[in-house]
Amino acid sequence: MIKNQVDIITMGCSKNLVDSEKIMRQLEANGYTCKHDSKNPKGEIVVINTCGFIQDAKEESINEILRFSLAKEQGRINKLFVMGCLSQRYHDELLREIDNVDKYYGKFDYHQLLNDLGKAPIAAYKDQRHLTTPHHYAYLKISEGCDRKCAYCAIPIITGRHQSRPMEDILHEVQMLADKGVHELQVIAQELTYYGIDIDGRRHIAELISRIAEVKGIEWIRLHYAYPNQFPDDLLEVMRDNPKVCKYLDIALQHISDNMLRRMHRHTTKEETCQLITRLREMVPGVTLRTTMMVGFPGETDEDFQQLLDFVRWARFERLGAFAYSEEEGTYSALHYKDDVPEEVKRKRLDTLMAVQQEISAEIQAGEVGKTVRVVIDRKEGDYYVGRTQFSSPEVDPEVLVPVGTRQLRPGRFYNVRITGSEEFDLYGEVER
Repeated sequence: MIKNQVDIITMGCSKNLVDSEKIMRQLEANGYTCKHDSKNPKGEIVVINTCGFIQDAKEESINEILRFSLAKEQGRINKLFVMGCLSQRYHDELLREIDNVDKYYGKFDYHQLLNDLGKAPIAAYKDQRHLTTPHHYAYLKISEGCDRKCAYCAIPIITGRHQSRPMEDILHEVQMLADKGVHELQVIAQELTYYGIDIDGRRHIAELISRIAEVKGIEWIRLHYAYPNQFPDDLLEVMRDNPKVCKYLDIALQHISDNMLRRMHRHTTKEETCQLITRLREMVPGVTLRTTMMVGFPGETDEDFQQLLDFVRWARFERLGAFAYSEEEGTYSALHYKDDVPEEVKRKRLDTLMAVQQEISAEIQAGEVGKTVRVVIDRKEGDYYVGRTQFSSPEVDPEVLVPVGTRQLRPGRFYNVRITGSEEFDLYGEVER
């Protein structure tokens, strides 16, 4: 056990990661040493930042709490704190069931941890973070919460209404990140395009991204978690015209049949969605679209699922993830629908959908062979340097593998790479001399 060391364990999404990075910087400013997601935590204090989005994530977070609860009982750590989405939603239940946690915090009051350790937040470090990502990229959270009350989603229950961060605060953080050598930003929010609505009733996402692009040192800006309903076209103009904004958009669609979209409370239609995809590709030539689909939602028929398959074949998404519906207590679907699609049917539909996407992905990847693309190197791994193009987000998207040769490549640097081969997801290439 290492005195004055805090081990931070982050579960779930990149939005949680940003929170972990902020509390780590405050802890360090107060004299602690912090380690993040260590394989062998040895600190006297452990902080678990939990996820409560779907059942699997909740179980994983609970198991992690139980693991360190046991470590505390055995005297291997002194203090255990829990924060994040799971403890925001299930504070009282967790307190009853796992009562040797020193304190449970929610999604927004985790700064109180410093006071409970006899310390205090330091205002000068308000927007600073201990980056846990490679030095050249970072996640940038521009808002919290969500006003979109999709029938299946517990996030508004956990995080509350949409709250945009002040633009000047965001730009100040971007400047600090750029000063540290960050030149790639993953802009994240629960609903990216809603930015500004709660401030003056207007969407300011296009203005925000344009102003971020003005910061010296920032070279790539990638957009995550957009919503299809009333998508702002001025953002597409920024993506098309500003070379710093990656031709990449993460936009979760969930389904395509009008029956499912209506039952999911998605406030869009099949026709509107198809028109949006067409408009995206026309206004931003060469754009890479990443989306998420759900199968097995209550009431999904074979016809609904066939429409989804046909749509995916038509849209040819460059990136697509999918998951089977799981009922989340407190949501509209849990209260008003019967979870009537058998688990084996959900699993079969999921496998079928991903097999279709696998073929599409393989064809798209093969089409990259022979092209020369700009690649940022993330790391060296075995016999390869591993990098990405502007069309790939870290950790979730295809990578470019460059054989280790006579030339040494540096993580965080950009290189022109000629693509020489492809697999279903990853590409292989050689640096051009």
